[in-house]
Amino acid sequence: MARIAGVDLPRNKQIGISLTYIFGIGRSLAADICGKAEVSTSTKTDHLGEGEVIKIREIIERDYQVEGDLRREVSQNIKLLMDIGCYRGLRHRRGLPVRGQRTHTNARTRKGPRKTVAGKKKTLTKK
Repeated sequence: MARIAGVDLPRNKQIGISLTYIFGIGRSLAADICGKAEVSTSTKTDHLGEGEVIKIREIIERDYQVEGDLRREVSQNIKLLMDIGCYRGLRHRRGLPVRGQRTHTNARTRKGPRKTVAGKKKTLTKK
């Protein structure tokens, strides 16, 4: 099993797909990395030689920011937005959609489960 950037890559998948298990690497970036390492994207992960794995690991460490460093940078950027009090920061702070989506209906992923508000009960009064 190949271990790159602290992530165990799945054995039975093509290396072009396996690299996407690393946070910060998508399909196109995985193809670029394979091109630089001179490895076919259709090669299965468990068929890679030790030298090829080392090449891929070195390219990722040298040229790209992935996993812990990238997560830390993203969270710091969000924290900065909240600290300066801009609109996007306020939306992050309140747990609402940040990019202009509607919230009257939908937005359940960001808002969480519905919080039922009880209606006003009518009481019977005798005159």
